[in-house]
Amino acid sequence: MAEFSLPANSKVGKGKTHAAKPGAQKIVKFNVYRWNPDDGQNPRVDTYEVDMAQCGPMVLDALIKIKNEIDATLTFRRSCREGVCGSCAMNIAGTNTLACTRSVEEAVDAKGEVNIYPLPHMPVIKDLVPDLNQFFAQYASIKPWMQTQSPAPTGRERLQSVEDRARIDGLYECILCACCSTACPSYWWNGDRFLGPAILLQAWRWIADSRDEMTGERLDQLEDPFRLYRCHTIMNCAKTCPKGLNPAKAIAEIKKLMIERRG
Repeated sequence: MAEFSLPANSKVGKGKTHAAKPGAQKIVKFNVYRWNPDDGQNPRVDTYEVDMAQCGPMVLDALIKIKNEIDATLTFRRSCREGVCGSCAMNIAGTNTLACTRSVEEAVDAKGEVNIYPLPHMPVIKDLVPDLNQFFAQYASIKPWMQTQSPAPTGRERLQSVEDRARIDGLYECILCACCSTACPSYWWNGDRFLGPAILLQAWRWIADSRDEMTGERLDQLEDPFRLYRCHTIMNCAKTCPKGLNPAKAIAEIKKLMIERRG
C-alpha cells in the first residue's frame, strides 16, 4: 500500500464498521480512509457494508450510496461521473484511478473488500480529498495556453496540417486528475521542485503544437536539474493513467529536444 501524508505522529487506526441492512443479497465491504482535521483524532479506516444488488457497478456509485444512505459525513470529490473531469481520483485497491471508471468487480479482493484511500503523498484536506493547490500552481507555471508572436489570421483560426494535429494525440486527452504524478516516486521525493509527469506531459502538449511560437522560451523554463530531469522512467505514470496516456514518453521527447537544440 502506498504511503499518505498524515498529521505528525499519527497512525491510521481501525474505525467503525457499518453493517448492511438485513436482507442484503450481495455484500461488499468498503474500507475507506477517514480523517477530519477538525475533530483532533488520528486517521482511521471505516468499513461500510454495501448491498451491490441495490447499487450501481462503479466504485463512485458505492461511495455515493454510502454518503446518501449510510454516513453523510464521508467526504470526497466528484463531478462528471464519465471519466472526463478527473475530480474523483483516488487510490482504489492500491492503484491511483478514477472512482467513476473503476468497477467494484475490478477493485474487490478475494475477501470481498475494496480498500479506498486518497491519492498518495499529498496533504489531505479531509477523508478522500487531497490538497491539489501545489499541483495546479505547477500547472499554471508552464503557461498552458497557446502563445504566439505573429498576428492572428483575419477571420479564421490558426490552421495546422493533419500531420501536425496528430502530434498532440495522446497529450490533449489529459484530464489533470493527478493519478500519474502521485504515483511517481520522484514526485514524492521532490514534489516541490520536480514538475511531475502530468505537468510535463502538458508542457510537451504545447511544445508539440505547431501553432505555438514560444518553443524556445518553454524549453528555457524547463531547463533545470529538478523541474525536468528528476524523471527516471520508472513508468508508474503510464501504468496508472486512467486515460491510457504515457507521460514518460512526453518527458523523453522534451529531453530529446533539449539535446537537439544544444547540438
